[in-house]
Amino acid sequence: MSSRPELKIDWATHEAAKYACLHWHYAKRMPDPKSVKIGAWEDGKFIGVVMFTRGVSGTNISKTLGIRPEEIAELSRVALTDHKIAVTRIIKISLSILKRTFPGLRIIVSYADENHGHIGAIYQAGNWIFTGKSASVPLFQDKAGRFIHDRACSKTGFKRQFGKLKRVPNRKDLTRIPQVPKWRYFMPLDDEMRKQIEPLRKPYPKRPKQAMASDQEEQRRCDTDPDAPKEV
Repeated sequence: MSSRPELKIDWATHEAAKYACLHWHYAKRMPDPKSVKIGAWEDGKFIGVVMFTRGVSGTNISKTLGIRPEEIAELSRVALTDHKIAVTRIIKISLSILKRTFPGLRIIVSYADENHGHIGAIYQAGNWIFTGKSASVPLFQDKAGRFIHDRACSKTGFKRQFGKLKRVPNRKDLTRIPQVPKWRYFMPLDDEMRKQIEPLRKPYPKRPKQAMASDQEEQRRCDTDPDAPKEV
């Protein structure tokens, strides 16, 4: 009898997604209101959510790639509690559901936040295409200690969101927290887009210890393998 946990991937409610984001994701907040929420259950137990949004960066990226804004989405949250099933499998199935539901989508972008020590290990394991770093965008913090994204506040205290002018936190009342750029990964959803993106692929970033271990392993291989490439 197999001991492999039973995995269920299905739509999640707003309440379930919010709980996962607030309790199991380092950002401790929900992304943009207009999001696609896909839940994961392991042996009948809710273990978290994978969320996709349009993402503000998607508009700029779509222009660069020569595609329409609606053809790109952002994987904005992977909020999971303890589980046994590989994250890459959960994401892969979630992408399949997303593509089936929104057949016009052609590519997904996601970011690994180096400010929190992330390099995108789950994307590397899933063979996403790493293309470099994003622009540096600061965070802001209010007097209560809550963190606020740059696009969720403004210099005037008002911002147009989804076609409506809304009141938002004023940056003059917030503390600006500089951030280093994030690592950017792409997952093409069709063969043509993959051919277009593949030339942009760069070597995956590594943590310092990983890079050192890799260099040492490569040196040992070159010392013992006569067919291994040598430095010239």
